[in-house]
Amino acid sequence: MDNISRVGIFVAVVKNESFIGAARELGITSSAVSKQIQNLEHDLEIKLLNRTTRTLSVTEEGALFFERVSRALEDIEEAKDQIHELKACPKGSLKISMPHGLSVHYLKKDISAFARDYPEIHLDISFDDRFVDIASEGFDIVVRIGSLKDSSLIARRLASCPMVVCASPEYLKKHGTPKSPDQLINHNVIAYNRNTGLHEWRYKTPDDKYGQVYLNGTFKSDNGQMLCEASVMGIGISILPIFYVADHLKNGRLVQILSQYTAWPKRDINAVFMPNRYLSTRLRLFVDHLTAVCKNLPWE
Repeated sequence: MDNISRVGIFVAVVKNESFIGAARELGITSSAVSKQIQNLEHDLEIKLLNRTTRTLSVTEEGALFFERVSRALEDIEEAKDQIHELKACPKGSLKISMPHGLSVHYLKKDISAFARDYPEIHLDISFDDRFVDIASEGFDIVVRIGSLKDSSLIARRLASCPMVVCASPEYLKKHGTPKSPDQLINHNVIAYNRNTGLHEWRYKTPDDKYGQVYLNGTFKSDNGQMLCEASVMGIGISILPIFYVADHLKNGRLVQILSQYTAWPKRDINAVFMPNRYLSTRLRLFVDHLTAVCKNLPWE
């Protein structure tokens, strides 16, 4: 038995003024109470109780010890109560980073609904497409698109995020529709200029082979919405995450091409956070909320 448990037995003995009363309160035998008091005195190397066959009294050291430890045990119980209260009514702050396009198009209303339902959770939300450093920038949770490269982080998959090759009907009428990835080299393919690699498209074929094609383009931007609008206006072919183009594909302003080929590697939308043994209630609730919301994304 650990010393905290023995301290609790000691406090019960003093309050009940007997081993029998403490045993009855704790649901153990009086001999077990006596043994644990002896063990506690042995560990502390002091005598806590004067006991005879008829009487029991607290020594001077025992009285001082009782005063301090009984207060400490009350603090522990109060801390437990506060934790349970937080679970029932979560409080505190969450600093969150999320991709701009995805959040503006599909998540902002549901995030606002979460804030309405949990008014004691203070949200600090950044809509930004840059790659943030969770630890050094103090984020509690980051929503990322792609694969998790930092193995020290925890990720929960929220949804798929297909990359769609598409263009406006006007562009395809004027320049023709590519029938295979290698034909993209003859087209103006709009580029996302935050990519550090080459302007290329890596893909998987219908028979599970892999390939890549180097691309040319006269239009670049660091903003997906700008790239999408340029494609809608007929400037060129775009290769964009589904959330930018889903509405335009539905209303016919954009047309998907090369649909039998899949962008590779596969991309998912993930909620990423630091590994902790105990996940705070507010963070768990927010991750669960995002998970439920993303199940209803139109392409899922």
